[in-house]
Amino acid sequence: MYLADGQSFAVTGEGYAPIGEIYANGTPVVRGQHSGLDRLARAAVLCSEADLHQREHQWVWRGDPTEIALLTFGHKLGWHREAALELFPLVGMIPFEPEQRYSASFHLWSAAVGESQPVEKGGIVTPADPHWLIVVKGAPERILPMCPALDQTQRRSLLAAAETLAASGYRVLAFAEGIVPAEDGGVPKAIETHHPLTFLGYVGMIDPLRPGVKQAVEQCRSAGIMVCMVTGDHPTTALAIARELGLAERPEQVITGSELERLPAEQLPLLLQTVRVFARVTPKQKLLIVEAAKAAGHYVAVTGDGANDAPALRAANIGIAMGASGTDVAREAAELVISDDNFATIVAGVEEGRVAYDNVRKVVYLLISTGAAEILLVALAVAAGLPLPLLPVQLLWLNLVTNGIQDVALAFEPNEGGVLRRKPRPPHEPLLNRLMLERTLLAASVMTAIGFFAFWHMLHLGWSEKSARNGLLMLMVLFENVHIGNCRSETKSAFVLSPLRSPILLLGTITAFLVHLFSLYWPPLQRVLQTEPLGLRTWVLLVFLALSIIVVMELHKWWWRWRHPDTV
Repeated sequence: MYLADGQSFAVTGEGYAPIGEIYANGTPVVRGQHSGLDRLARAAVLCSEADLHQREHQWVWRGDPTEIALLTFGHKLGWHREAALELFPLVGMIPFEPEQRYSASFHLWSAAVGESQPVEKGGIVTPADPHWLIVVKGAPERILPMCPALDQTQRRSLLAAAETLAASGYRVLAFAEGIVPAEDGGVPKAIETHHPLTFLGYVGMIDPLRPGVKQAVEQCRSAGIMVCMVTGDHPTTALAIARELGLAERPEQVITGSELERLPAEQLPLLLQTVRVFARVTPKQKLLIVEAAKAAGHYVAVTGDGANDAPALRAANIGIAMGASGTDVAREAAELVISDDNFATIVAGVEEGRVAYDNVRKVVYLLISTGAAEILLVALAVAAGLPLPLLPVQLLWLNLVTNGIQDVALAFEPNEGGVLRRKPRPPHEPLLNRLMLERTLLAASVMTAIGFFAFWHMLHLGWSEKSARNGLLMLMVLFENVHIGNCRSETKSAFVLSPLRSPILLLGTITAFLVHLFSLYWPPLQRVLQTEPLGLRTWVLLVFLALSIIVVMELHKWWWRWRHPDTV
């Protein structure tokens, strides 16, 4: 707290529960000990729409977090909103608007509190004593001009004090009050020049960074996500917080709403290359910033909690509303709601989203490459005049049973690590991009070529069609079991990813192999699938052939990492 006479006070306690003390130079202060501090506390509880009260030995609150914090300050000096409103009944309010950057409340006033009683006339409350107590709170640069009693020296001193508080990361609210004659037309829509006010002081509030937020900002930077702060706070306060977050370091990286007004619209997209903090901005300007970022080719996510944030939330590619503190309007305008109001949760969601997208690609890669190999194998055999290499029931067995078990297990592959160190993919990039197409065609071609050669060779050795098909079916199952290791990462070697880190996939692969192995020896399945046991030499040959797929794909991964190091 910083009063008009230059005295400062410290407030202890955390959260909204009014537990703590107010100190002046290390000495506790109580109500009535300092008139200026009492008037500031009274103003803090009167000019508010929040509620703070005790219910069943617990403190409960409702309303804007800033106003709840002000009620907490008032409680610590014995000023309770309900009691204060009994002494100074509310006549009306001027709500806070980002464009005007202040709010005000009007109360019935009497020189001797209690002598003047409100009188009801036509549903409108009017005071018997025709004077109002006006209480105003808002940005220092808006409140100080409303106080004509301050000379230029005092104004400069008070502005410097506000800058000092803001540089320490405090959100600074200025308070003023005045007693004016009541107006017949009711409460005005704005504070006019004929409402001379007396400056009371500043209240500085700081919201400590949540654990993990600074790390989350750094993770965004590593992930190629540009984070900008768009706030209504003082630019000095915003820069102090941005420095603590590692978001900005220099004043040139901060721009205010008034500076944006003077900036040509076509320069705003270029400004986003250097500016990281937008301070004292209006909801309209926030919308313009979002539109400029989209015009610059960015994929934009916007967070917000108030009704004024709704236009920007709707305009963004992804609107993210706060679930705990957000308004219904903000939640309705957003595509995503964060239940704990934590920025780190958004970054964790980005990470999980990338992992989920990776797993979709892995499953698609496995399905298409093995499916294409089967189709090409049948087509090539028919074109070469060979018997059908795989019966329809065997193809169904491959796709629905052995491959099906592995596909489901692969979808649960955990984070392979480093997903937040990759650049964002282009929003319109297809699922089957160049890398996927290359890998799919290469893997399918290798399995097709080796499978066709094996089938032809077995027939050439005099094997029956049934035995050759049985051997080829086993080879395709082994291909699937080995190839799934290739599918676990698009860039990392299969040998650096331990099978134990994905127990579901390990279990699925073993299960798929054992199910097919069971089909080689169980008569009912032998009759359906036309299978039979294999000899040891055949097993060795088939395993050797199946391992070729991992050798080829490892070479391709190495080549890709060499050609595209930025994707690793």
